[in-house]
Formats: sequence, C-alpha cells, structure tokens
Amino acid sequence: MYISVDRFEGNFAICEREDFKIIKILKNKLPPNVREGDVLNIDYNACVVDGGETLRKKREIYQMQEDLFSK
Repeated sequence: MYISVDRFEGNFAICEREDFKIIKILKNKLPPNVREGDVLNIDYNACVVDGGETLRKKREIYQMQEDLFSK
C-alpha cells in the first residue's frame, strides 16, 4: 500500500492513503529521513520511502500547476 505524507503535527505524520483516506502515523514508526510530500510503501509492517514514486508525484503536481497557471 502507498501513502503520501501530507504534513507533520506534533508526534504524528498526517498521511493520505491510496483511497484518499487521511490517517495519522506516529513519527517514530516512519523512516528517519521521511519528509512532507514523500510517498511511502508499506508492506507487512515495513515502511520505506519510495523515491521513484515520490518524484513521479511531484512531477505530476508540478505539471498540474503549470497547466493551471500558464493560461
């Protein structure tokens, strides 16, 4: 399952799942290098930053912004 880190609030990361449900995860359950905007791959209680998917999402969002504001 993939989740996106939206923001941090206190000891929690506020994340969005693939089904768009918002969940809170304790920061200490995430990899130490995780940042806002990262996409995490969670599989059998292992949690890893997926650099390729994070980059793809960032490019997708950038392109949407370009399309919206370039008119």
